[in-house]
Amino acid sequence: MSVSFGTDEGLSKAFLVLVPLVYGFFLTAQEWHFRQALVLAEPIAVAPAVVQVAEPPNVQAVATVLGLTAGDALLPSAEPVTLQASFVTGEGLSRALLADAAGPRIYQVGERLPGGSVLRRVEASHVVLWRSGREERVALQRTAEHFLRRLDPATADQPRPHSSQYLRPLAGLSE
Repeated sequence: MSVSFGTDEGLSKAFLVLVPLVYGFFLTAQEWHFRQALVLAEPIAVAPAVVQVAEPPNVQAVATVLGLTAGDALLPSAEPVTLQASFVTGEGLSRALLADAAGPRIYQVGERLPGGSVLRRVEASHVVLWRSGREERVALQRTAEHFLRRLDPATADQPRPHSSQYLRPLAGLSE
């Protein structure tokens, strides 16, 4: 018994056997190259580089060049105004109620006062004016009278008279 294959049939069988073998070698080669690249990509320990940190600038020198002074070293203002109230907001729209000979008026930061100074900053207890190339401070005027008074311990025990303005509850049936 002899088996003979035609050239077409033998070629197709050889192709069917050869293609998976070639593909297997191809995948094996790719895997080998991938693993070689992983070995080369391992991190190598290197000593950290020393970074030179620049010295921070002298804050006092910068403030002097810009014409600013420390907050506690502000001179009292020669402007004939008194600070009656300050309205400080976080958005930069702070205002101050300043009174002069013409009467009280509300000023916003950056606005010019009648004496020629400019309102520079508004704080809770004072305002800062820019006058003649320097900063000046106007403190909040404290009033002599207090809005709230302490009760005298001797008068605290005495009953207060009831006002006829307000309704008093009556003892009885409720609705």
